[in-house]
Amino acid sequence: MILYDDTPKHKENFLKLTKEGFYNGTTFHRVMKNFMIQGGDPNTKAEGDKSKIGGGGAGYTIEAEFQPKYTHKKGALAAARQGDHVNPEKRSGSQFYIVHSSKGAHHLDGAYTVFGEVIQGIGVVDKIAEQPVDHHLRNRPKEDIPMTISSQLIKKKKINKLYGYVFGAY
Repeated sequence: MILYDDTPKHKENFLKLTKEGFYNGTTFHRVMKNFMIQGGDPNTKAEGDKSKIGGGGAGYTIEAEFQPKYTHKKGALAAARQGDHVNPEKRSGSQFYIVHSSKGAHHLDGAYTVFGEVIQGIGVVDKIAEQPVDHHLRNRPKEDIPMTISSQLIKKKKINKLYGYVFGAY
């Protein structure tokens, strides 16, 4: 994945949490084939409060950073958040989702911050989205899908060379 420079608060937050190991051991707790896969809730860790899965976070929120040029296309990385009725400012925290639908999820454009995208390995997203879920538990996978996230600073030229990604061509 790459993180966008023009969503700096979300980029900084994701990198901070990654560096701290916050995401390591969390699971994808909401999986909806042809829509999205969601993770980043500390309640999904082994020591987490299983009765509160889907409601956990890092203990703070950050303001929305909507960029109209970034839409909910397949592979988009976006910030999950509480609903408008309790969060009219559309602030987000640690939870995130990756769009799975090949048609995108454009009904979410302008309502959730898109702050990055998958540029290699979309097949992993597809495999996660194929997992059986319990619909009575808000589409929680029947078997845990744990994650480990690390980051690496790579220059844009090298990203282009390695992955064929063209910056600014969103």
